[in-house]
Amino acid sequence: MEQFDGTLLAARYAFMPNKLRYCGGDSNAELFAYTSANQSDAGLQAMLKEFETMFPYLRLIAEANKIADPFNYKVVEAYWLGNELLENVSMNNFYRYLVDEQKLKKKFNPAILEKVFGKIPVGAKPHHSFHVLNIPKRTGHYPVEHSLKTMDECRISPAIIREQKLENRNQVVVEYQPLVMVGSKLELGQPAEKEVFCEISQKAFVNELKVGDWLAIHWSWACDFLTETQVANLQKWTKYNLSLANLTM
Repeated sequence: MEQFDGTLLAARYAFMPNKLRYCGGDSNAELFAYTSANQSDAGLQAMLKEFETMFPYLRLIAEANKIADPFNYKVVEAYWLGNELLENVSMNNFYRYLVDEQKLKKKFNPAILEKVFGKIPVGAKPHHSFHVLNIPKRTGHYPVEHSLKTMDECRISPAIIREQKLENRNQVVVEYQPLVMVGSKLELGQPAEKEVFCEISQKAFVNELKVGDWLAIHWSWACDFLTETQVANLQKWTKYNLSLANLTM
C-alpha cells in the first residue's frame, strides 16, 4: 500500500462487508480493483462516501480534530484501528452524531437507546469496535440483530500468521483471540487458529506473507499488515469497548 494513503486504508476495511452486501454501494468489483492495484483517486472516495456507517464516523473524527479531509490517514486509522485522535471527540458531538447521522432514535426502542446513549458519558468514542459491540443491530442494508459470530466477524481483529497453505494459496492460517461469552459477559477467548482469505483471482491486499506477520482481519478477509503500534492500539480499543459492552445500565 502507498504509505499513509487514507482512502486506500478505508477501502481495505470496507471491501469485504461491501462484497457481502452489508453496506456501501454496488461497487465491489471497482473497490477491489482499486485496492488490489494500490490506486486511489476521487472515484474511489466517491464509492467510500456511500458507506452510511463508516463515512459519517470519518467526518466526525476529522471535524473533532480540525482536519479538513475525512480520508486523512490518521482519521481512517482512528476509526478502524484506534489512535489518539479519538480522544478529541467530545461527548456532545458523539451524541449528536448517533442521533443525526446514525438516526438511532428511529431504529431502537427507548430502553435500548438509553443503554447505548448511557455509554457516552462514561467514555464511548467513535471506534469501529464501539459500534460493533455496543449497538445491537448491524447497520447498513441488513439491520438484523448481531450474534456472537457476526460481532466476531464484523470487528477488526489482529491476527498473526501461523501457516501458509501451499495447496490453497488464497487462504492463510492465523491465530487470533475469538469473541466468547462467559456468563453474561463478552470477552476475548483463548488464542485459536482459523483460516482467512487473502486472495481473489490471484490478487490480494497483502502480498509476500510470512509466518509471524500481523494481519488485520475483517469478515475472515486479510485487509492489511499491522505494525506493532497498530496491534497495540487495536487491542486497547477492543478491550475498552468490550468493557463498555459489559456495563449494566
